[in-house]
Amino acid sequence: NLGLAAEQRGSSDSCSEASGSPVPQSGAPPAAAMSRGSIEIPLRDTDEVIELDFDQLPEGDEVISILKQEHTQLHIWIALALEYYKQGKTEDFVKLLEAARIDGNLDYRDHEKDQMTCLDTLAAYYVQQARKEKNKDIKKELITQATLLYTMADKIIMYDQNHLLGRACFCLLEGDKMDQADAQFHFVLNQSPNNIPALLGKACISFNKKDYRGALAYYKKALRTNPGCPAEVRLGMGHCFVRLNKLEKARLAFGRALELNSKCVGALVGLAVLELNNKEADSIKNGVQLLSRAYTIDPSNPMVLNHLANHFFFKKDYSKVQHLALHAFHNTEVEAMQAESCYQLARSFHVQEDYDQAFQYYYQATQFASASFVLPFFGLGQMYIYRGDRENASQCFEKVLKAYPNNYETMKILGSLYAASDDQEKRDTAKSHLKKVTEQYPDDVEAWIELAQILEQTDIQNALSAYGTATRILQEKVQADVPPEILNNVGALHFRLGNLGEAKKYFLASLDRAKAEAEHDEHYYNAISVTTSYNLARLYEAMCEFHEAEKLYKNILREHPNYVDCYLRLGAMARDKGNFYEASDWFKEALQINQDHPDAWSLIGNLHVAKQEWGPGQKKFERILKQPSTQNDTYSMLALGNVWLQTLHQPTRDREKEKRHQDRALAIYKQVLRNDAKNLYAANGIGAVLAHKGYVREARDVFAQVREATADISDVWLNLAHIYVEQKQYISAVQMYENCLRKFYKHQNTEVLLYLARALFKCGKLEECKQILLKARHVAPSDTVLMFNVALVLQRLATSVLKNEKSNLKEVLNAVKELELAHRSFNYLSKVGDKMRFDLALAGTEARQCSDLLSQAQYHVARARKQDEEEKELRAKQEQEKELLRQRLQREQEEKRSKEQEEQKKLLEQRAQYMEKTKNLLSFTAGEMDGPKEKKKGGGGGRRSKKAGDFEEFVNDDSDEDLPIKKKRKKKGSGSEQEGGEENG
Repeated sequence: NLGLAAEQRGSSDSCSEASGSPVPQSGAPPAAAMSRGSIEIPLRDTDEVIELDFDQLPEGDEVISILKQEHTQLHIWIALALEYYKQGKTEDFVKLLEAARIDGNLDYRDHEKDQMTCLDTLAAYYVQQARKEKNKDIKKELITQATLLYTMADKIIMYDQNHLLGRACFCLLEGDKMDQADAQFHFVLNQSPNNIPALLGKACISFNKKDYRGALAYYKKALRTNPGCPAEVRLGMGHCFVRLNKLEKARLAFGRALELNSKCVGALVGLAVLELNNKEADSIKNGVQLLSRAYTIDPSNPMVLNHLANHFFFKKDYSKVQHLALHAFHNTEVEAMQAESCYQLARSFHVQEDYDQAFQYYYQATQFASASFVLPFFGLGQMYIYRGDRENASQCFEKVLKAYPNNYETMKILGSLYAASDDQEKRDTAKSHLKKVTEQYPDDVEAWIELAQILEQTDIQNALSAYGTATRILQEKVQADVPPEILNNVGALHFRLGNLGEAKKYFLASLDRAKAEAEHDEHYYNAISVTTSYNLARLYEAMCEFHEAEKLYKNILREHPNYVDCYLRLGAMARDKGNFYEASDWFKEALQINQDHPDAWSLIGNLHVAKQEWGPGQKKFERILKQPSTQNDTYSMLALGNVWLQTLHQPTRDREKEKRHQDRALAIYKQVLRNDAKNLYAANGIGAVLAHKGYVREARDVFAQVREATADISDVWLNLAHIYVEQKQYISAVQMYENCLRKFYKHQNTEVLLYLARALFKCGKLEECKQILLKARHVAPSDTVLMFNVALVLQRLATSVLKNEKSNLKEVLNAVKELELAHRSFNYLSKVGDKMRFDLALAGTEARQCSDLLSQAQYHVARARKQDEEEKELRAKQEQEKELLRQRLQREQEEKRSKEQEEQKKLLEQRAQYMEKTKNLLSFTAGEMDGPKEKKKGGGGGRRSKKAGDFEEFVNDDSDEDLPIKKKRKKKGSGSEQEGGEENG
């Protein structure tokens, strides 16, 4: 494809040649004295002539002398000059025309047309020479001469067809005057629609404007007008067919051009490219043979040389590539061809690992290349990568990707380049490119690994998924073991997700794999093992297996005593255990390896700050900022700002000093924001300084914005809660402190508990405040501030109880007990308290107040005891009265029950009597009514009486006249009752 592109770019030159003879024909009428093989020159003032035979033309100077002497008409000068040109005597041709301009006889009719022809012919010759000239200075001079001659001809006859055609061809050569040439060809065609040079000129312009159908139409019209057109017309048509993807027609056109002119190099090259693009062995062989023929005909043709260079590149004959491409470069002024020559040179040096030469020629190729020829940019990008210049490399590959938006290799390279960038936008672009690569080629392991590495920072879960895909491809498709680096990375991702068990599994697998691979490259895989061992030790720290972690760190240091991070981790572990001196020793060990290590100095500074040693801590952070490499270190600047902020919380009466510290802290936080506009910690610090200055509302706005940006910084929550306290919004403050404790502090953080207790104290919830403080004291029993605050709350609670006259004895005794405890605490603190944390005199004052309250305690106890005794007596009396009332009520209830039982007994007796009477009456009546039937039916009546007897107890003691009514009611009962009625009916 590259070869074809070069051939097509060259076609514009071929079309220019086909647009007509570089020397337009003379417009003069044939001289009467001119025969087929000779010319007659009339002698001055006589009827005689001098006949010059074309086969035996004398020297040009001799002819010029004769023509001058005889004052010969201009058209004869032109005719002789053209004959010299045809015989290849171009020097004499130029001399004749230059002399004719001055000495030609113009004393005849229509001499103006001959004047114009003389100037145009000479100009056309200079144009032709300029086109062939390689020297830029000489070429420029020739173009200047041609311009001057055409300008002079314009003044004689501007709109002559031959003049316009010659001028239009000249405009084509200049390149930037194509529209002017187009207008002139158009003018000629309006006058003469079948003018072949104008048609070919229009075809050339249409081709260069990428209007290939239009160009083909002009070529066809020229061919129809004159079927005997030269081979170049067919060549132009062939190029149009190629651009229109009609390759078979292109092949026919190139073949016909060769039939017409067996030495048509353009046609040979066109056929060769078509053969080479078939990519079959026979076709490639034919293509190379055609190129060889073209080279034999024209060894300096740049198209042929570039294509042959391309062929020898794939034959790995790089010396021939360089020879041919260099020759091609020096034999053309067409920048597109020069770009391809440089590209061929560059890639031959590239493959030979001569990267300096390759860089030079790739760069030169990009300077000459058209917008569509991006291969030099691809190569140049590779050279920039080799030189470590990622920025320029990215720019080169971006140009390639712009031309070929879905090119797999370019997207992959750009993804890799942008993945290492600090610019988040470029990292997002890298992610997008690599996702497209993995979609196009889902089995590309490298792309999956690159994608996983980008996702590590922002999307851990998808990073694990990408690593999982890469692992599966390696195991299933490539049949290879998973590299220890990938296993280590996967373990690190699981560690960040908190999947400590999975992380441990992968770290151990990585160590095993590295140990196995160490046989092939011991140095590299040992380095991998060290990194993985360090990660495993960090994992053991997270799993609270500190002994295992310490053992691994020390093992690493035995093999690699310069591994600074191990010293820092050992120091951090000692610090977390509260062994500040041991931690300091480990940090200083790290400084023995690298005395300017910022992390080591920061950790030592933090130890001082933790012990409230502000001066030494400040010096450590200032030392970091004095180093040129870390003069803008954000962490150190923030830490220094925090030191100045912390000093504001120390009791002082020096307002000037306080203001200076406020301004210093504020200046540092502002500097951090100038360096990093998105630094939330600096914004939080500014809010803290504003709050300390008394700008509470502004501070709250700052804290609210920071919390809106992220809810993961505990300090912001605490500061907002502090602001609520300052604004006396105690309930909101309490809620904020409690939320902060739940979200950030799974263990009991005494500092936050103290803040919460303070808010509860201020809103009067002393009992809840006491419980929070006692919880904090369980965590830090020796904290004197907590002891002071507990004593203070106990004192306030006791005072409240003692002053409350409704307090009972138990509450008073408990209050006195707590008051005594508070008194002892204040006494203790007034003597051995921490002077840096509170005023010892204040503890003494509170102790005396407790003592005063205790001196009044006996009165309160006596009052409470008396009140308690009175309450006991009252309760006893009330209990006695309750007992008497209970007994009376019990007697009344028993009497009532007895009476009810007697009444019930009487009722039962009466009922029994009624039942007996009723039973006797029913037996007597039944005997009278059923006597005859009993004799007739035997035992049926007995059953009836029995049945009736069952229901008699529900019958009252009415007279015998009611009995039939009762029988009727029985029929409305159950089915069995109805059946009985029918029986007796």
